[in-house]
Amino acid sequence: MKTIVFTLIFVGSALATRSEGAEVELALAPTDPTFGQTATFATQPTGIWQAGVGEGFRSSVETFSTEAGVGVGMAAFGSRQAHDLALTSLSYGHMWGPVLGEGHWYRGNFELRIELFGGAQYSPSSDWLVGLTPHLRYHFATGTRWIPFVDGGAGVTAMGIGPPDVSGTFEFNLQAGAGVHWFLRDNLALTGEVRYIHFSCAGTHQPNLGINNVAAMIGLTWFF
Repeated sequence: MKTIVFTLIFVGSALATRSEGAEVELALAPTDPTFGQTATFATQPTGIWQAGVGEGFRSSVETFSTEAGVGVGMAAFGSRQAHDLALTSLSYGHMWGPVLGEGHWYRGNFELRIELFGGAQYSPSSDWLVGLTPHLRYHFATGTRWIPFVDGGAGVTAMGIGPPDVSGTFEFNLQAGAGVHWFLRDNLALTGEVRYIHFSCAGTHQPNLGINNVAAMIGLTWFF
């Protein structure tokens, strides 16, 4: 009888000791990971801005834009005719590095963009055009929801427009412009811009007088 009692006491004591150890381990185990996760989450940046609204974009931010507008032709810089265009545009962009120029008026971000545009000439004749253009854009960090930018690009174009100013089908395009984003929400902006566009074939065919156009575009840009 005494042997059985001693055996039960020994087994019970052993189980109690193991149970207490397990409770300690269960209590301590999640403590360190929880603190580590909290510290990690606290240091991760959120949203599209590197700091506050309008203080420059994070380097990981991407954009998608859709725009439409009208281009007014100029019988200038070699062109014999004024070519009026109706244009639409889709573009994708990615910020190229962090905010530059801290402490200066030009503080902001570079963005690399690729644009697919198309449309039609409606004067002096009806003809089609479509183009693909890489762009480099610079956004100025103003600290407000109004973010101005300057932009330039060079690409290729296919068109049905012909003589006397261009030879038709394959042309290059050069673009330079400026505009502004007005942020309606944290990740959505109304975008307006004015751009100069030049079309020519760089002398690969004749005629090569070129088409010169000033286009006003408006649309929406999503930041993500």
